[in-house]
Amino acid sequence: MLVVGGLVFGSAAISPVFAADASAPAAKPDAAKGEQLYTNGDQARGIIACASCHGAAGNSTIPTNPNLAAQSHEYLAKQLGDFQLKQGAKAPVRNGAGGNPTPMTAIVQSLTPQDMQNIALYLSQQQLKEPATAGQKSLIERGQTIWRGGLPDRNVPACAACHSANAAGIPAQYPRLSGQFPSYIEEQLKLFQDGSRNNSEPMHEIASRLTADDIKAVSDYAAGLR
Repeated sequence: MLVVGGLVFGSAAISPVFAADASAPAAKPDAAKGEQLYTNGDQARGIIACASCHGAAGNSTIPTNPNLAAQSHEYLAKQLGDFQLKQGAKAPVRNGAGGNPTPMTAIVQSLTPQDMQNIALYLSQQQLKEPATAGQKSLIERGQTIWRGGLPDRNVPACAACHSANAAGIPAQYPRLSGQFPSYIEEQLKLFQDGSRNNSEPMHEIASRLTADDIKAVSDYAAGLR
């Protein structure tokens, strides 16, 4: 159900240039090159180090910047691409609040498809060392209900059906939510709900049927699953 694992690598002004080599096919991903770019960036191309916002090896210490370690390689690469403003497009398919581009749009503009594949592979191989946890006991019952059984009366499917019972996700299809910051999951569901994040029509439909209380409860519950 829930598509998160959103990438917020930092803040910068929106660049007027379009995605670098967006049409070029990516070769076999190289985790070593991904680590180099993630850790140090590339000053010559104006690419900042992803680690400056997402922490060492994808372990973030800032709830507004999601944990990326142990996330699916394919999912991470797709999200990076969705943040980019493609040539001829008026906006990226993944935006922030109010439909405005996120800082990520500016940051990823200089990344090539190969860069994205390399970074994504590197992060997928890292361990999530300090996963976030559920923090509100009062939300457990409601969150568990939605996660395990959905809300049939509102045509909301069980989150576990796509993200697995322990929120580990299904590689190449649905992201890992286990250990993600509850506030970040909540924010992404709200963005799906109002259409600002426009890179998953199923998630827009599902989130549109959830109340604010539903979203808060299932976000907190998902974070604590192991």
